[in-house]
Amino acid sequence: MYCPFYFRIKLFIQKHKLQPVADVVLFAIIIYFFHWLWWSGGLKHFLEEFAFFPETEQFLAHQVFLPAAWIVENILHYPIKTMDNTIYLSNHAYVAIEGACSGLKQFYEWTVLMILFPGPWKKKLWYIPLGLIVIHLDNILRIVILSVVAVHWPAHWGFIHMWILRPFFYVVIFALWMIWVEKIRPAREKTKKSIEKNS
Repeated sequence: MYCPFYFRIKLFIQKHKLQPVADVVLFAIIIYFFHWLWWSGGLKHFLEEFAFFPETEQFLAHQVFLPAAWIVENILHYPIKTMDNTIYLSNHAYVAIEGACSGLKQFYEWTVLMILFPGPWKKKLWYIPLGLIVIHLDNILRIVILSVVAVHWPAHWGFIHMWILRPFFYVVIFALWMIWVEKIRPAREKTKKSIEKNS
């Protein structure tokens, strides 16, 4: 049963065909709020008080390090040495996969986004884990690209890391969300008929 205010907003959105805009606004609010909560809101600092959190970060960082190092050495054929989740390259550059590089924050944002965003739970139960796998693969690719940059364009490593590859996480999350909204979730006809019936 809809509350009158929510029902009026839903009816206005349907009437003026603003659902895509409403979806993007909701996506932005959820992502921004939980990004803020992680850093400025103190959630990460709070979680660091518990042993499981740094252990989980280190475990995930190692799962990124292992395949990334294998790809750099066996597919790209770069001579490397590895130690403590760090890829040491031939030009004395290195790429260290620390807890902050583990993808845990992006896992958290994706999971919260999908839990809060409207849609059928039966589909969410398989789409959330699928999204986590895609984000993990993106993180591995990110480390491989950073290794290539460290070898060939070391002067640009900081810029590419901070302003291209880190924001690309959110491109991937947005793309996964778009697939959810446009291809997987759709069941709006029932909602639309319900609104038309009650209007």
